[in-house]
Amino acid sequence: MTARALFARILAHEGLNFVLTNRLPRRWLTVFMGWWSRIENPLVCRASIAVWRAFSDLDLSEARQTRFATLQECFTRELKDGARPIDRDPATLASPCDALVGACGEIRDGLVLQAKGSPYRLEDLLCDPELARSLAGGRYATLRLTSTMYHRFHAPDDLRVERIDYVAGDAWNVNPPALARVQRLYCRNERAVVRCRLADGAPLVLVPVAAILVASMRFRFVDVRLHLRYRGPNVIPCDARLAKGEEMGWFEHGSTIIVLAPPGYAPAPDAAAGGRIRMGEALLRREG
Repeated sequence: MTARALFARILAHEGLNFVLTNRLPRRWLTVFMGWWSRIENPLVCRASIAVWRAFSDLDLSEARQTRFATLQECFTRELKDGARPIDRDPATLASPCDALVGACGEIRDGLVLQAKGSPYRLEDLLCDPELARSLAGGRYATLRLTSTMYHRFHAPDDLRVERIDYVAGDAWNVNPPALARVQRLYCRNERAVVRCRLADGAPLVLVPVAAILVASMRFRFVDVRLHLRYRGPNVIPCDARLAKGEEMGWFEHGSTIIVLAPPGYAPAPDAAAGGRIRMGEALLRREG
């Protein structure tokens, strides 16, 4: 049995998976991973990528470059031009990232689902009752990035970023075993609430959520690296105008982005829960 097959068999056992990926010093491991991934040493970098490949389906064939100075450069790699075509239909919101589509649906009574039978209050995620109310009746979609995926995220439509609220928190894993066991997990983890306006003035909110081993997240339009040791300010004013598909930022490992859209949108036909979606593909479609 190969190392990858053995690793996959271990992780397929949900209880063992949860223990191995959560009952550890999560914050310490996350800070350590941030340090390790930035070591500029060819031997360290090549060995780290080799181990990563041995235990995963890492594919670098679409990467703009295939030689990296650090492990972090591999995590945050850019893609070749044209690798992710953008759905230009003005009635659609494109997926901001490559992901597995998790829970998605209508925002009802201020609640959204983390997993089946596990709701949480949108107000608790956003830490702003007024912002939560402005999205009442809208749509949510949870997009989970795995460790081997493309880690950069992009604008779902033409929009203006008005503000980022940084919320300090934990670093629970965001995989299905953890989502089934840890109530309100997204509301506990470190995250950034990215407040945007669409061209018609309607609100659109993206919430990148960190997780174990996610050392930090970066945004192209603010000169701040958000990570577990970040001490503020927690409210970061912005005035960034982005075209649909334009790069917004990146995770320095895999994690989750929760997309919160205004009323009037429905899931796109190919964006079913449990499926895969690529950055630029239609995620939500305006009704009517």
